[in-house]
Amino acid sequence: MTDRWGIDAAVFSLKSYAAGMLAVYLALSIGLDRPYWSFLTAYIVAQPLAGAVFSKALFRVIGTVVGAAAAVAMVPPLVNTPELLVLAISGWLALCVFVSLLDRTPRSYMFVLAGYSAVLIVLPSVDTPAQIFTVASLRVQEITLGILCGSLVHGVIFPRSVAAFLLTRVSAILKDAERWSRDSLALEPVPGVDTERRRLAADITELHQLSIHLPYETARTTPRVRTVRALQDQLSLLMPLGAAVDDRTVRLQAHGGLPPEAAALLTDTRAWLETLDRDREARAADAAALEARCAALEPAVHEGSSWHDLLLLSLLSRLAALIAAHRDCRDLAEQLATLDRRPVSPRVAELLEGRRGRELHIDWVGALRGAIGAFLTLSVGSAIWIASGWADGSTAVMLAGVFLSLFAAAPDPLLPLRSFFWGTLAATILGAIYGYAIMPQLDGFGQLAAAMAPPLLILGAMMHSPKWMGLALPTLLGLGSPLLISARYTSAFASFVNGGIAQLMGVAFAILMARLLQSAGIEQAIRRTLRAGWADIAERSNLMTPPDVRGWINRMLDRIALLAPRLALAGRSPGAPLYDALRDLRTGVAIGELRALRLELPPERAAPLTAVLRDVGDYYRRLEPYAEKPDDPALLAHIDVALHAIARDDDRAVRRAGALGLLSLRRNLFPGADPAPEAAL
Repeated sequence: MTDRWGIDAAVFSLKSYAAGMLAVYLALSIGLDRPYWSFLTAYIVAQPLAGAVFSKALFRVIGTVVGAAAAVAMVPPLVNTPELLVLAISGWLALCVFVSLLDRTPRSYMFVLAGYSAVLIVLPSVDTPAQIFTVASLRVQEITLGILCGSLVHGVIFPRSVAAFLLTRVSAILKDAERWSRDSLALEPVPGVDTERRRLAADITELHQLSIHLPYETARTTPRVRTVRALQDQLSLLMPLGAAVDDRTVRLQAHGGLPPEAAALLTDTRAWLETLDRDREARAADAAALEARCAALEPAVHEGSSWHDLLLLSLLSRLAALIAAHRDCRDLAEQLATLDRRPVSPRVAELLEGRRGRELHIDWVGALRGAIGAFLTLSVGSAIWIASGWADGSTAVMLAGVFLSLFAAAPDPLLPLRSFFWGTLAATILGAIYGYAIMPQLDGFGQLAAAMAPPLLILGAMMHSPKWMGLALPTLLGLGSPLLISARYTSAFASFVNGGIAQLMGVAFAILMARLLQSAGIEQAIRRTLRAGWADIAERSNLMTPPDVRGWINRMLDRIALLAPRLALAGRSPGAPLYDALRDLRTGVAIGELRALRLELPPERAAPLTAVLRDVGDYYRRLEPYAEKPDDPALLAHIDVALHAIARDDDRAVRRAGALGLLSLRRNLFPGADPAPEAAL
């Protein structure tokens, strides 16, 4: 409610203003060279959530110190060879950007900051190399002061807890997921269920990002990160399970009809999903009863099993797993909210045992592309600056390198860069008005703080919204100009104009380089993400090691979360590519089931499964983005042969597990194929 009326934005803006003014006052009081850095840093580290402020502050301190150390190490030995110095600083920035793009967590800010902090220190110090250590130490002091002021104000005055926000988001995500599962269990198709279900991938990614800040939380009781990870695992299961139940229900209705007992079970499960916020024991008892009904209705797999029986088996098995996953999600949510570190149930203790970090998609080519872009921007810009002899050209080159590295992780860096250009232009105009019309009339810090309050409070409120952040931050950068903060405005108009032009030229050059270097970046990123999923399936399809199904699901959900905004930016409909990615996710799960079964069988009994898994790998190696999926009747025939062989196995558990995996694989790869011939079973 407070966010709806703008109260949260107003409080955030007031705290940011207080932190910025405190940083300026302290910097001026102790005689720091450029209070601007303290002021700007106090705003940069500002976050609505207290834990995020502290984590970002820590990452920024580490990045700044490392960047300053790199600057001090590079300048003295290379000062007489500017070409090598440019290559060294460009290479350092590229390395830091590369590592930051591989990390893909809030920690990545630490790496990219280490890169551009060195740029901010080296380029302005080229003419005075003897002062590099002094300059570097002053920048570290100024930035650290801003960090401390921002962290103190945001962490102590009306702090917003990451833990509280996380619990609120978990509650909302669970309600959405339960609604999507209810829609998946409906006997009649519900429009839009696929679109809504795909949002779960973005929700899980959001939980992962929030969990990074939990160790820095200011609250006395904070959820444990491994509990969040376990919840992510269970949420990840909901998407493939819900899609499988939906598919089997539709196919059963089209081939022989849904048995009345199964229809009643689906109806009762939908009703159970509407009552999950009640007592844990009652919820678990009802879940156990529903799972028992699923098991009782499962048809046995034998040589004469019909296609209808196999579909019903798959429906009931996936439904039971879906019920268990929803029950576990609710139990883990209670574990997050409890003040007691002990597991709330034996099942939660099992889920928390041996939890590891969430597996994310790593785009090596994309990271290398971003690093090359940062390297070329800085090196080409420096060459133009040196050739032109423009004294303020270092500012333009410096900002171009900073901005391009800062937005290297964005799906389309041109969008934030354009916002920064207009924000910088607004800052130049507003800064000129303040610097040469308002500030000459002021006397003392109190009047300075009062005069700066109106624009800073407005811009601070804008920073609270991601929509306006890109415009507000560069405007704040201009208002915090060293010429204004240091009160050197009376005789520096030419310098102010040159600085403003240099800032605009720097952003414009970054836009130009981004357009040249990343004109096809989005399309290539989409293709790489799709190919990465296919290559993952092809590689893992025939491995003779235990499958990591949850790791696979996490990586694919992360890829889906990356694909959605890139498809929108590329002007493509997200429907087909995301549907294919979801299909690939389910295919990977089925492959994991078949690999696990194969490991339990002797080679002669596992031979049909081995042939299928080998063919699946070959099939995915042939796929091309946006190309028609190739027909592979041989793979379809091998799946049917394997179904026949599995149905004749002496072990009932093997027959059941093999039929479930092979049927899922058949439905995922050949959804339009006719039912398996009865003679093949």
